[in-house]
Amino acid sequence: MSDMTPPGWYPDAAAPGSERWWDGTAWTAHLRPAAPAAPAVAAAPAAPAAPAHQGFGPPVPAPAPALRAHGTRTLALAAAGLLVVGAAVTGAVLLGRDGDGDGPASGAAPSASVPPSATTAPSPAGSPAEADPKVLVDQLNGITLPIPSGWEKPDRTVEQVPTMRTVGSYDCPSSPSRTCYHGTVTSRTANATGTTSAEKLAKSDIVTAADGAYEESIVGDRTHGGIVSHQQLDSAPVAVAGRAGYQVRWRVRTAQGPGGYVQSLVFPSTVGTEALIIVRYAFDAGPDGPPLSLMDTVTKAIRPVGDSTATGGVGSSIAP
Repeated sequence: MSDMTPPGWYPDAAAPGSERWWDGTAWTAHLRPAAPAAPAVAAAPAAPAAPAHQGFGPPVPAPAPALRAHGTRTLALAAAGLLVVGAAVTGAVLLGRDGDGDGPASGAAPSASVPPSATTAPSPAGSPAEADPKVLVDQLNGITLPIPSGWEKPDRTVEQVPTMRTVGSYDCPSSPSRTCYHGTVTSRTANATGTTSAEKLAKSDIVTAADGAYEESIVGDRTHGGIVSHQQLDSAPVAVAGRAGYQVRWRVRTAQGPGGYVQSLVFPSTVGTEALIIVRYAFDAGPDGPPLSLMDTVTKAIRPVGDSTATGGVGSSIAP
């Protein structure tokens, strides 16, 4: 029958605040607390309550409340509003993720800005002076020394300092297995000397210069049989590359061979902290050694790196 009440929970008038189960044909003994009332939607009128259980007869189900036109319109507008809000949020998220990159992606913490790369810039190519076979460059101390004709700057030396030497070599007098050169000039920084006086340093360094050249080599060989005596030939101030320096020169005699001449030239660097520079000369004596005057010629031609204004400076050749 079309007017039969469907099974369900209905209010029980005999037990206020409770609902009893109607099985479609009769009331049962099942009770439950009444469900809380749902909030009204868009001010729609409350649905009429179903007939309470009176202890006789089936309950009469209330007809489903019909939504009024303005209620339907309100729900539609609310749903449309939700769709618009959702679309706006989605658009913002997509713009933040795929747009111009000004904002972080949704849900992600803003990333810290990243500094430019430390890519080590490629080391600059060597200066023209360093590539010039006629110039010895001491880049650390900021000076250049002209290489005399018949001299060379070797690729490798025992001492890791700027070095030039005569092209011709010979077997050392007391150590034929070793190679000696008739002339050698080196440039170095005066490390841990504890003095700022060019004169004091030159006077103390001459001993080291003589020993290294004719007493005992850096590898421990007595290539000339050792020094038997020395004579001081010069000890005087000298101008080097526009700086006030000092030089000391000795003539040394050795147990074997002709002996030679050594000189310590000290002057302040033109760069950095102006630390003292030591230029050491060692020339063999005798007919095969370079002329002693070449020491003075080289000293006068020492220049700051990049200064080639004077004769005998960068790129100039000096005859022995």
